Amino acid sequence: MRQRTILVTATASTMGDSYCSLSWGQKLSSAANPDLAASVLAGTDADLTPAEHAFAAWARRVASDPNAITESDLDGLRDAGYDDPKILAITLFISLRIAFSTVNDALGALPDRALHDAVPPQVRDVVRGAGRRRSRARRPRQMSDPSTSTTLSGGVHQVAPTSAADPILSVPV
Repeated sequence: MRQRTILVTATASTMGDSYCSLSWGQKLSSAANPDLAASVLAGTDADLTPAEHAFAAWARRVASDPNAITESDLDGLRDAGYDDPKILAITLFISLRIAFSTVNDALGALPDRALHDAVPPQVRDVVRGAGRRRSRARRPRQMSDPSTSTTLSGGVHQVAPTSAADPILSVPV
């Protein structure tokens, strides 16, 4: 579980997906601790093992610029003991998470108040700060004001609209 949460947290934060960064940052806080989760979200990777650091760095590399990856980019994973089949499995998992973050972006999914309130402050602060610091061609999703975010109600998550109009989509969770 810890490995999966590190991969998803590193990928989501690199993609600028505040919803998944908060959700998986919370899961990593539970699997390890809030400070470790905040370090993965910030990209400093404090307290990760060398193998965990290698695949967190790989997740960020795949999420940030997959077309620029070269053979030498695999060295960190190989040095950490990962063989080619395991590297493929890790890369496929990261790619699926990238697709999920893309769906969140396309539908305007923003963190709701319940998620915001449940996340340790160390994690919440890093996600908020990352949204302000990140300047990429692809605009990241910043965490909205929790008092105006959508809430979970009746098993359906109302995706936050881009305007004050009705939600653009309702999906079961």
